[in-house]
Amino acid sequence: MIGGEEVSRQFAFDIDEPYELGGSNAFANPQEYLLAALNACMTVGYVAQCAIRWITLTQLKIETEGEIDLRGFLGIDPTVPPGYESLRYTVRLRGDGTQEQFAEIHEAVMATSPNVYSIANAVALKPTLVVE
Repeated sequence: MIGGEEVSRQFAFDIDEPYELGGSNAFANPQEYLLAALNACMTVGYVAQCAIRWITLTQLKIETEGEIDLRGFLGIDPTVPPGYESLRYTVRLRGDGTQEQFAEIHEAVMATSPNVYSIANAVALKPTLVVE
């Protein structure tokens, strides 16, 4: 919803897995989309925060990584979590702002990014199963 109005959007994501997990390795897997969504949301935040401060951003690169133990995902070991326990990311910025301004921008992005918030905090999932 934007401004109280529902905005309908139509698009699709192609999802795959590596050969080693039975996929064709043609597209990103769900975890890669998750990390890409985190990085994309932060990117929007950095661009917006620079723009409102009249700072020209000439380079932005975010590198994110984490490990998933497939024994958890595949249900082989119930003591192993099925997803990420932590993510590491490095933000590389360049522009006409000062070190202090970029630190302030970074803090603002970390405080206001919806995807940073959603991943860093437990999100209540409310599933509905419909079998047809």
